[in-house]
This record gives sequence, structure tokens and C-alpha cells, in this order.
Amino acid sequence: MPRSLTFFTVNIMDRMRELIDMLNRWAHEYYVLDAPSVPDSEYDRYYDELKRLEERTGVVLPDSPTRRVGGEPLKAFVRHAHIARLYSLDKAVSREELEAFFTRVEKVVKHPEYTVEYKFDGLTMCLTYKDGAFVRATTRGNGAEGEDVTAQCLTIKSFPLAISYRGTVEVKGEAVIRLSVLEDYNKTAAEPLKNARNAAAGAIRNLDPAVTASRRPDIYFYDINYMEDGMPATQEDCFAWLKEQGFRTFPYRRLCRTRDEVFDAISEIEVGRRSIDVLTDGAVIKLNSVPDRELFGYTDKFPRWAIAYKFEAEECVTTVRDVRWQVGRTGKLTPLADLEPVELAGVTVRKATLNNFGDIVRKDVKKGSKVLIRRSNEVIPEILGTVEHVPGSIDVKKPDVCPFCGAPLFENGANIFCPNTDCRPRVVAKLAHFAGKDAMDIEGFSEKTAEMLYDKLAFRNASQLYGLTKEQLLDLDGFKDKKAGNLLSAIAKSRNATLDRFIYALGIEGVGKVAAADLARAFGSVENLKNAGRESLTALDNIGDVTAEAIVGWFAQEANLEELSALLLYIVPVTKKAVQSGIFAGQFVVLTGTLSAYKRSEAQKLIEERGGVCQSSVTGKTTLVIAGEEAGSKLEKAKKLGIKVIDESAFTDMLKQ
Repeated sequence: MPRSLTFFTVNIMDRMRELIDMLNRWAHEYYVLDAPSVPDSEYDRYYDELKRLEERTGVVLPDSPTRRVGGEPLKAFVRHAHIARLYSLDKAVSREELEAFFTRVEKVVKHPEYTVEYKFDGLTMCLTYKDGAFVRATTRGNGAEGEDVTAQCLTIKSFPLAISYRGTVEVKGEAVIRLSVLEDYNKTAAEPLKNARNAAAGAIRNLDPAVTASRRPDIYFYDINYMEDGMPATQEDCFAWLKEQGFRTFPYRRLCRTRDEVFDAISEIEVGRRSIDVLTDGAVIKLNSVPDRELFGYTDKFPRWAIAYKFEAEECVTTVRDVRWQVGRTGKLTPLADLEPVELAGVTVRKATLNNFGDIVRKDVKKGSKVLIRRSNEVIPEILGTVEHVPGSIDVKKPDVCPFCGAPLFENGANIFCPNTDCRPRVVAKLAHFAGKDAMDIEGFSEKTAEMLYDKLAFRNASQLYGLTKEQLLDLDGFKDKKAGNLLSAIAKSRNATLDRFIYALGIEGVGKVAAADLARAFGSVENLKNAGRESLTALDNIGDVTAEAIVGWFAQEANLEELSALLLYIVPVTKKAVQSGIFAGQFVVLTGTLSAYKRSEAQKLIEERGGVCQSSVTGKTTLVIAGEEAGSKLEKAKKLGIKVIDESAFTDMLKQ
């Protein structure tokens, strides 16, 4: 406890300064550090003294804690423009979407560093300081301007009224109501609040500061929005500055140098969020380097250098019974966990995936341990992390030979591979992928069919499907005349598959549906794709260095070229032809802002149906920009480049032609 202070001072103003510094230090210890050094009664005694001196002098200094009581109810909120725009975050809800974000970043920054933080579910706030003093608090609003909620914010005690930085600065934070506070409030409230997010927004955006104070909101700060003499060099430096100035920050944050480290951090957050006192619905991934961020810029709504990974609600805890290894079409071994059956999202779950052995180690998964699992969009669940080990938990051992064919395994990066191209599960997975709905779409072909073709007819390649006879099918279990005829018809129909489906069906590592469509548009034929170099491949939006390497490597293997030649004896991939006529023929069009009469996807379709090519960003190739409401940086860039710009009304007139 600090030493006692005498009540006699030579100068009242000096005494007030002394009291303010002491009370603010104690408040910081209590509200920010959660480490109070004096009892409440001690704080209250000196607070009352300060209040008496302020009444006596008529002076209230800018950082006096007495300012935090708020004021009279407001008649309406005043709008206030932010110094720098406050952007929201683009969202990813799947691993694939996050991988696409990494690919875009790594095309520009070869060895990026990322920070991973909790994404709190509250109300975004922007606080302004000038000459070291708190000036104003606003909501994010539309990004350009928000509502002035200074009176409401002054009731919150977890931010400083004075800082040592003397320039003008805007800091960003999330106003939240802690779950324990919400629970206490609802015990006596006439109208209980439904959830913490709505409670926080309602508290800050209430015209009566007394209501704000009664709900006891808090603010966690996570970024600097504007700094007069230039931003810190990294996100890590931003956090260090915030803590140094006395702002409350959440203690968890990870600096990651690889994709696996980012996914590991996301899993830690998803497990950890169950034991913290704040509502959170995801993780935020940011490029750490501020200079590198300038290479990416912003869309109309989002920074291109950051993304929010949103968690799904379908999660629960269960026990790992065993871990088995599966072999995929590329030979990669993937661990599969057998689980104690549990009800999740309306189904009984008995198994869940892990990415590789490194994933098992990072998540500390053992046989017999309790783990957190998530199920999303009807997909097999994945293990997010370990919740608890129990007596008898057993480590999972790394295999050294293939569990199916006995071949010695080899490691490539984080993954383990079986080198045997004739390994049964590998061939079965390859055949099933080739015939899948998003690939050649051979209706009636199943993994069970692929297993019988492997076992009884010695099928090893997809090209053998096109020589399949009805007599051969009738020898397989479950095939009668009608079923055999239907499968043969489906195989014959697949001979005219589109080029993008055929490329996807080849099963090249890293080439999904979106990448396959990009490759088909860019190269127009299998022959052109086969001859493509790494530079021309990585020039495409959805193809990174790793995928480009996989494509080049696939076409370099003699066995793959032989299979490709065999397939092309039966299949004629159809190239989708672009519309050559129409009002937008020959135009490269960019849409920006909000159109009142059309969704973005609808407008793009209308343009493409009339011969245009839609682009995601303004380039030297762009010939036309259609600008709706709140058009941003794309419109500005188009004007600088002298590109023709039209509004929605002119766009509608063109469609009528």
C-alpha cells in the first residue's frame, strides 16, 4: 500500500495533481492489470478529497477520474468523422478460404509474419487523443464517420484519460461486457439482456450515460488507427505501445511465421475461448509488418492484409479411443481419430480428422484423452485441441511403414507419404476423386465400386474405366443389368466434360475447383497447361508457389503423362467459350461500391452474358468501372488512370441495349 499522504499542501493545484496521479495509478492496477494494491475504502477516501477540491476551485483537470461519472442524458448522438477510415474485416469460415488468403499474401511477401489474436464480439470503438489528453470516443459507424459516445465512454474505467504521447492519435478497441458481469446484471435486471454482444452495443449506444454505467462495459484495445508522426513498424509494436500508454489489451497474441503456426494459434484460441470471461466468435489474422501492408492496400470495405476466421457453433468435447492412418490418392497419410460416440449438430459423431503427425503433436492428442471437436457443413469433424489428459492416456506413434501395403514411408515437409502408386487405398481414392460430382461427375460410381474394380479387375488407373464392359460389371457384387447399364451410360457421358472439371479430376495436389477453373480459363487446353511454366502459373490469383510446383511436377512424371495420353483417347475436354458479342464485348469491367438494384454476383453475370470480362481490381487492362454508392479506392484509382467510369443509371441503360 502506498505511503499515506498528508492533507496539508502548499498549493491546492499541486495536491489535486498528486491525487489524480495516485487515483489513476490505482485505477489502472484495478481495471487494467487486475492487481489492486489498495482497498476500495482507501480509493474512495482520496477520491472524495479530490472531488471536494474540484468543487472548491471550480477546476476539473482533463485526466481527473471524476470525469468518468458521465453526464446528463443526450437528446441524440452527434456524428463525427474519423481521422483515418475504420475498416471492417473480411471473413473466412473454412480452412480453404484461409489458405486462399495466405496464397494472396505470399505472392507479394515471400516470408510473411502474421499475428493471431482473439476476435471479440462487441462494438468497435475509436478513441482520439491530442496533446496527451483524451478528446473523444466514437463508434465505427460506416467507417468514415461514427456516433460520438464520449459521455458513455467516460463511465468506463479501463482506459487512460491521459497518455505520454503528445501527438494526435486514434486507437481502436472493442467494447464488451464480460460474461460474469452480464450474469450478475441479469440477476436483478427488470429486463434481462439476451447476450453479451447486444448488451455491449446497447450500453454504449444508449443516450443515457447512467444506463451505460449500470451495465459496466469494458474496452479491450487491439490497434492504432492513426498516429500523427507515423505508425509503428509492426503489429507487435502497436500492442507494445498500447500497453505502455496504459490501455487494456488482451494477454493472448501469437506471432506466426508459417501457415501451420497460424492454424495452431487458431486452435488454441478456439479451445481457450471456453474458459475466458469475454464473448469471442473467432480469431483475427494480420500481416505483422506495417510497411508490407502498404503493398496490399484496401478494398472498399476491408484491408487486404488481414482476415477474421469465424468459428462454427457445432462443437463439443469427447474422448479419443484410437488413431488410425489413412492413405489418400497422392500417397499422403492422414491420421483419423476414432472417438467415443457423441451427438453433434443432430448426428452421432464417431471419428474426426487430424492434418498430420505434427498436428497431433501440436494439439497434444493422445489415445484416451478428451478433445474438442468441430463439425461444419456436413463434413467429417476435426479435432481442435486437447481439453484434458486422463490416467492411461497413450502417445500416438509415428508410422514408419504403410499400414496397408507395408512399403517404407518417406517424409516431405510436414507430411508422411507412401511411395507405392499401386497401394490399394491410394488407387481407390484416386478413382473415386476422378468420378466425383465436381470432377467427371460419373453418377452411380462409389468408393465401394472403386474397391471392387481394384480387387477383382485389377484397375489401377482412371483411363481403364473407359474400357469397362457390362460383362465385367455384372461379375461385381450388387450389379444387375440396370445398374451396370446406368454406370456405363454415365461413363460415356463424362467423355464430354468441361476442361475445368477434367483438370480437377486429374487430382493434382493443391488444385481445387476454383484453381482448376482459373487454369482452364487461362490456358484453354490441357496441352497449354502441360507446357506452362511456374511464372505463368503463379500469375493467376489462386495459384501460389507450392501449387505451381505441384502442377509442374505432376506433368514431369512419365507415369502421369502416360495416363493423360490414355485419358485423352476417350475424353474431349470442352472449353467454355466467352461470349463474343454484346454491349460489353471487349470490355474489362470492374464493379465498385453498392448497386441498389443488383447484387454484385447478378451484375457480373449480366456483364459476362453480354460479352464483358469482370475483374476484381483496377489494372492497366481495365476499360470500364461501374461505380455504385460508397465507391472507394477502386474509383479513385480509375480516375487517376483515366479509365471510363459510369454510374448505376448508365449501367442499367447499357443493359437495356
